[in-house]
Amino acid sequence: MHTRDFHYYEPINGHGLSHNPLNALVAPRPIGWISTRDAQGRVNLAPYSFFNAFNYEPPIIGFSSIAWKDSVQNASETGEFVWNLVTRELGDKMNQTSTPLPHGEDEFPFAGLSAVPGRVVNVPRVGESRAAMECKVIDIVQFRNVQGEKISGWMVLGEVVAVHIDKALLKDGVYQTAAAHPIMRSGGMNDYVQVLPENVFQIARPEGAGHPASHGKG
Repeated sequence: MHTRDFHYYEPINGHGLSHNPLNALVAPRPIGWISTRDAQGRVNLAPYSFFNAFNYEPPIIGFSSIAWKDSVQNASETGEFVWNLVTRELGDKMNQTSTPLPHGEDEFPFAGLSAVPGRVVNVPRVGESRAAMECKVIDIVQFRNVQGEKISGWMVLGEVVAVHIDKALLKDGVYQTAAAHPIMRSGGMNDYVQVLPENVFQIARPEGAGHPASHGKG
């Protein structure tokens, strides 16, 4: 085995580097471009780099925030949110929606985006996005540290109740992930990666390994 010299640290004592490596180690990460509506009917659109899918049946996705921001507040008030796919052509507009606007100001017109009404939820999706998932909130979890103390971090979990996919991204009934050229967060404040068709490769799963989404034996 090749001998490597490892940088070791325990987070409670600091990482000892010029930039916290967590976001670079867990990368690339899909972007949670989340649209919500508050109890007063005002719309919000914001990107979250902590986002993923967690279950097939029923389909469950979720995003987390390191503070009680508008998206979390709105989801808690109305119980709904929409995830919108971020592709390379929408990268700059997605980035614009991270601008800290005054509370209640709508990011859709600010970023020059179309708000298309939801079919099942009362939250608009990004009309320019090539895929979107409408969700009903099933849980909002506040994180705790190892001492059991609550910290400033929340995860919003939602059951997907409606899905929108650009038909041009479907081939023989299979969604072509790379064809949309999605972008993902990678590393520091400004780093992204783009998924391209030429970067896709296949690894056959072992016989009896179970569902493709089940990457574990437990």
